[in-house]
Amino acid sequence: MDVSFVIPVFNEEGDLRQLHSEITEVMRKTGLDYEIFFINDGSKDTSWEIIKDLADSDGRVHGVCFRRNFGKSEALAAGFKRVSGKYVFTMDADLQDDPHEIPAFLEMMKQGYDLVSGWKQTRHDPLEKRLPSKLFNATVSHMTGVKLHDFNCGFKCYTKECTEEIDCYGERHRFMPALANERGFKVGELVVNHRARIHGKSKFGLERYMRGFMDLLTVTFLATYTRRPAHLLGGLGVISALIGFIAMLVSILVRFRFNLFFALFGLALFILGCQAIVTGLVSELIVARSRTPQKTIHSVREEF
Repeated sequence: MDVSFVIPVFNEEGDLRQLHSEITEVMRKTGLDYEIFFINDGSKDTSWEIIKDLADSDGRVHGVCFRRNFGKSEALAAGFKRVSGKYVFTMDADLQDDPHEIPAFLEMMKQGYDLVSGWKQTRHDPLEKRLPSKLFNATVSHMTGVKLHDFNCGFKCYTKECTEEIDCYGERHRFMPALANERGFKVGELVVNHRARIHGKSKFGLERYMRGFMDLLTVTFLATYTRRPAHLLGGLGVISALIGFIAMLVSILVRFRFNLFFALFGLALFILGCQAIVTGLVSELIVARSRTPQKTIHSVREEF
């Protein structure tokens, strides 16, 4: 198989047939073998029935139906486990990602990239959505060191090896380029056409940026200290213990001239520092002994 598509679906009954038609049109021109996995993430409309109709008429279409809504990351993880293509595309099902950009992605992948992320340079979204997105992308780029303009763009292309090595769970789909870069994969960016939404409405509100910020802290920690947690915890512990020790020493030398509270404060810092150092060492032991991949949490009701 040359190309696989993983498309999360949540209440997109008005878009699925056109999306399938456009992907089919583009892929026929490329002459490549392909497959399409629609991951129904707990839709309440007729999306699953439409996916089954598409599969009946096109043997390249496959479907996975969750028992409830588990989120985009779990939908992508379910698709990544099932695909067999050399290249794996992820797209949103709302028709805002333009399938006619697929050949451009493939050309970049042939240049040696492991992940190419779309950049919606001109966005057809309201201002209240564009401004927080720019701030979010600038923050992620600065904290992770991966210089991309649009981390949250759902239109991406991966090598199969890349999808196999990165665990996608929680809300980590936003940070796949950063996680891939941390693993040593070559990451690139491609300006893509962003189309206005025709049917339905956006599934994301401003609360996603708060969740995204917390996930950013998690991803930054994982990317930097996942294999050496003692460097963070131990470093903080040494600083705390050193400050506490100095505070106690000063109090003893001046015979508690400041006050007893200052001495007790130093003692508390010293104890906390020692605990952080020990916690860091225990964390290193846990990391060394548990090198198993993250298990997904979604539950599949039906698939074909």
